[in-house]
Amino acid sequence: MTPRVVIVDDHELFRAGVRAGLEGLVEIAGTAATVDEAVDLITAEQPDVVLLDVHMPDGGGVAVLRRAAAAGTSARFLALSVSDAAEDVIATIRAGARGYVTKSISPEELAEAIRRVHEGDAVFSPRLAGFVLDAFAGARPAASDAELDQLTAREQEVLRHLARGYMYKEIALRLQISVKTVEAHVSSVLRKLQLSSRHELSRWAAERRLVD
Repeated sequence: MTPRVVIVDDHELFRAGVRAGLEGLVEIAGTAATVDEAVDLITAEQPDVVLLDVHMPDGGGVAVLRRAAAAGTSARFLALSVSDAAEDVIATIRAGARGYVTKSISPEELAEAIRRVHEGDAVFSPRLAGFVLDAFAGARPAASDAELDQLTAREQEVLRHLARGYMYKEIALRLQISVKTVEAHVSSVLRKLQLSSRHELSRWAAERRLVD
């Protein structure tokens, strides 16, 4: 099923560019330039996903999230912003967004992010995922998490670094082990969790708020 999408951004040229880039990849239900327009459009159209700018003159993405939630929308929200500041990412996620990507993303990558958010995934670049993990550090996984309990302490440590966006070589340096050992741990974690990629591992960790 192709997700229906509303685009919210106060810059007309950017809205037009995103719409053109996504044509044929998703269904565009409409665009909005202000918080009021966005809430009215979301309420009327009930899209699957809202692409949401973070900074707008009349309150921005957080205001849209709060007002749309109060209006009872079932839409999921994906922030699309020029800002990669930790405070913007954290505030937007706390307000209810399911993901946060920057405006350097390609149309194809954005369409894939939209589809994943529509399916219920949380979508972040590795660096931004680290901000979110840090912000929710107090929320540990439940001790009864059977999947997590399969992993050794070292495997969990490698997983946390991976979810924060570190490369294998960086993880090896931080943990004072070899790159081959890091690769072996990652392979073991993938096998135990029945996942197929580093990307899926990062998402798995983010959904469980797994952090040091």
